[in-house]
Amino acid sequence: MDAAKHQLEILVSFSFTNLRAQALLAWRSFAVVVKRLFTQHPRATGTGFVAVLAFTGAAAVAVSRAPDPADLPVRQVLQAVQSMDLAVQSQNLVAHKFLVSRADLSRGSDTVDTVLARLGVLDASAAQFLRNDGLTRGLLLGRGGRHLQAQVDEDGLLHTLTQRWAADDGVHFKRLVIERKLGSFASRVDMVPLVATQRLGSGTIRSSLFAATDEARMPDSVAVQMAEIFSGDIDFHRSLRKGDRFHVVYEALEADGEPLKFGRVLSAEFVNNGKSHAAIWFQEAGANKGAYYSVNGESLRKAYLASPLEFSRITSGFKMRFHPLLQKWRAHLGVDYAAPTGTPARTVGDGVVDFAGWQNGYGNVVIVKHRSNHTTLYAHLSRVNVRKGQSVSQGQLVGLVGSTGWSTGPHLHFEFRVDGVHKDPITLAKQSESIPLAAAAMPAFKAHAATVRGDWAAAASMVVASAQ
Repeated sequence: MDAAKHQLEILVSFSFTNLRAQALLAWRSFAVVVKRLFTQHPRATGTGFVAVLAFTGAAAVAVSRAPDPADLPVRQVLQAVQSMDLAVQSQNLVAHKFLVSRADLSRGSDTVDTVLARLGVLDASAAQFLRNDGLTRGLLLGRGGRHLQAQVDEDGLLHTLTQRWAADDGVHFKRLVIERKLGSFASRVDMVPLVATQRLGSGTIRSSLFAATDEARMPDSVAVQMAEIFSGDIDFHRSLRKGDRFHVVYEALEADGEPLKFGRVLSAEFVNNGKSHAAIWFQEAGANKGAYYSVNGESLRKAYLASPLEFSRITSGFKMRFHPLLQKWRAHLGVDYAAPTGTPARTVGDGVVDFAGWQNGYGNVVIVKHRSNHTTLYAHLSRVNVRKGQSVSQGQLVGLVGSTGWSTGPHLHFEFRVDGVHKDPITLAKQSESIPLAAAAMPAFKAHAATVRGDWAAAASMVVASAQ
């Protein structure tokens, strides 16, 4: 019994010099000793164990009180450091060349001198090489909109010049490289895969959709796609409200870490007049192409598009108006879209061309017959691209905008008729039935939709962070 008490006294009388380490070690030793004591002296250990717990509880309180830093010992350490000779350091700094990287876009009117001037290059030998190199002359000059980047030293001497552009296959980009090597220049063309990435964007409508996407530094193609995606539910010509907001995820195809082109909108949420509209791109297993769906799996593809033009400005809606030629009030039984001559006009739904040619005040006109005695009319065309009896599918080109017939300027006059009676085409588009997602694809779609919601939340948080 005395031996057991002695072991317990040793266990609880640890030093407080290194509080955390010794406390941990003591508790581990305590567990071993207690196990041994209960095995050898089960009756005698009971009373002693209670006393030890009370004592160690007091010790734990003491451990929790950290010592005052002022009472800790202070030790000074001296160590010699060998520095590099200052003369050597100065020589290395003088010999080192700092390179500055500059980027720009090529222009169709570019010459060797204008390209080098915009990139800050003051290098006669580089200019001479660019003028004489056949590869450079054929690719660098006369090609507008390509990405240029130059690395120049502090004296304006060119070290590398690259030009990047998308290849015809859509999955690669080409890179023209002019590089200084051992005092001379060499040129080559590389074929490199594009890297697909996803980008988040978010914005608020203050004046127009394009102004909001510009403010959010998003490409115009994303704004056009959003208008197309939600055209069955939102009239982007007349229904936008100040304070409407959107979150979007879209593809970016990068070349050497820089976006070269932008692809499809992968998902988007648009809140219009307080109502949320969502679109998620999803392709069913085994399907040839994908489509946009709501978060509940309802297809956004309607039987009819809301507009025969891609996101254009409406000048005259479905209502009474003062006719500019007849000089009297009369019902305007269609919708007029102001657009430059030559703008593509598309059929809003699948059908068969019932008429294609000249028709009095309509000028060049195309009439498409759809199911359920529905017909659509496209008037004042400068050119007709279909013939009578031809089958057409939704979104297919039927003609080009013009100013033929009774027209005061280039625009597209569009009508929608049901059993010969004129109807508001935008209202009909919103009411048209949608194409459902297959039930077998719903589990995979719902899992994907859950991920998309997280992307929208991330996009929204980016806007909050930038505002703060």
